[in-house]
Amino acid sequence: MTPALQSADAEAAIMACVRSFYGEAQKDPQLGPVFATVVHNWEAHYQTVADFWSRALLGTDRYQGHPFPFHTKLPIEPQHFERWLALFTVATKTHLPPDLAEMALAKAHHMAESFKAGIFPFTDAKGQPSRLPA
Repeated sequence: MTPALQSADAEAAIMACVRSFYGEAQKDPQLGPVFATVVHNWEAHYQTVADFWSRALLGTDRYQGHPFPFHTKLPIEPQHFERWLALFTVATKTHLPPDLAEMALAKAHHMAESFKAGIFPFTDAKGQPSRLPA
């Protein structure tokens, strides 16, 4: 197989992964309501997220943004990250070749921990992560 075909196959796998993940996330009782409030153009969202993963996994330069600031505005709690990772794990293992799936999952786990630390930098009176100091 030529490198161009390999790249095209990898891009198609990334888009399949993105669509699969969001297809499940939209139906999920925890994640679905979050996405319903913020995503109004799913095709554009799929492309943006696929571009992000293309950059992260293949080194392309299509995605130039910074996802963290957008995520700080979402109506999410720490448990949303665990559900996101669970659904993302299934999508990556289903649609990506093993080497890309491993890379994607490592990146996703790092992002989840980083985002949680940035969005919930405090602990409340019960010792739970919080956006605000106790």
